[in-house]
Amino acid sequence: MGSIAITNNAPQIRKVLICTLILNSLVAIAKIIYGYITNSIAITSDGFHSLFDGVSNILGLIGIWIASHPPDEEHPYGHKKYETLFTIVIAVMIFATCFQILKQVYHSIVEYHETKVTVASFAVMFITMAVNIFVTIYERRKGIELKSEFLVADSMHTKSDILASIGVIVSLIITKSGYRIADTIAGLVIAFLIARIGYEIIKRASDVLVDTICIDTSAVESVINSVEGVKGCHDIRTRGTEHAINLDLHILVDPKISAEEAHKIADSVEEKIKGSFPAVTDIVVHIEPEGNDCCK
Repeated sequence: MGSIAITNNAPQIRKVLICTLILNSLVAIAKIIYGYITNSIAITSDGFHSLFDGVSNILGLIGIWIASHPPDEEHPYGHKKYETLFTIVIAVMIFATCFQILKQVYHSIVEYHETKVTVASFAVMFITMAVNIFVTIYERRKGIELKSEFLVADSMHTKSDILASIGVIVSLIITKSGYRIADTIAGLVIAFLIARIGYEIIKRASDVLVDTICIDTSAVESVINSVEGVKGCHDIRTRGTEHAINLDLHILVDPKISAEEAHKIADSVEEKIKGSFPAVTDIVVHIEPEGNDCCK
C-alpha cells in the first residue's frame, strides 16, 4: 500500500524570493557604499553579508525551480532534496562571508585604520536593519506556510544580518567615543555570529540528506495501534524534512481476514496517520498476518 501527496508551492516561493532579493540588494548596496565612504570595517562587512543574502535568493530561485519538478522514473520520490542541497550552498556562502570579514579585520590590525562615524552612519544602519527585520519575519512566515525548507534557512541567513547590524551599531557608538579598536572587535563578533548560523543550517541540511528520523516512532506506533483491526506494528521508519516526511511501516492483521479487509485496515492506518501528522506526505504500509515468524 502506498500514498504520495505532492504540493507544488514553487510559484509562491519564487515570488517571496524575488521580493526579498530586491530588498536585500538595496540593503547591501547602501551598506557597502557607505562603509567604504566612512572606512568602516563593520559596515562594509555587514554590507557583504547582505550581498550574499541577495545571491542566496538567486540560488534559491534556481533550487526551487529544480525541486518543484514532479517525480519521474529516475526520481520516484521527486526532487525535493535539491532544495536541501541549495541550503548547504547558503551555509557555504555564510562561511565565505566570515572569511571576508576576518580578512578585513586582519588588515585593520596590521595597518592604521580610522573609521568616520557620523549621524548618517547610524541612519543607514537603523534603516537597513528595519528592512532586514521585515524580510526575516516575512520569509520565515512564508517558509512555514509554504513548507519550504529553503525559505526558512534563508530567513536564518537574514537573521544573522540583523545580529551583525546590532553589533555594528554598538561598535559605532564605542568608536565615536574614541576607541578605534571597537570597529575591529565588531568585525570579529559579527564573523562568529554568522559562522554559528552557518553551522546550524549545515546541521539541519545534513540531517535530511542522511535520512535522520523525523518523528518519534513511539508516537506513530500509538496512533497505528489505535486503528481497529491492527494487531500490532513494527519497523516504523521516517525520513525527509520537517514539512515533507516519508514514512513506511509494517502492520499485523488477523490472518483469517480477506485481502480486501486487510487493505481497508491499511487505508484506515494511512488516514489516521495523516490526520495526526499533517507533515507526512508519503506513506507505505506493509500488511503481514499476525503470528508470522518473519515479524518476530
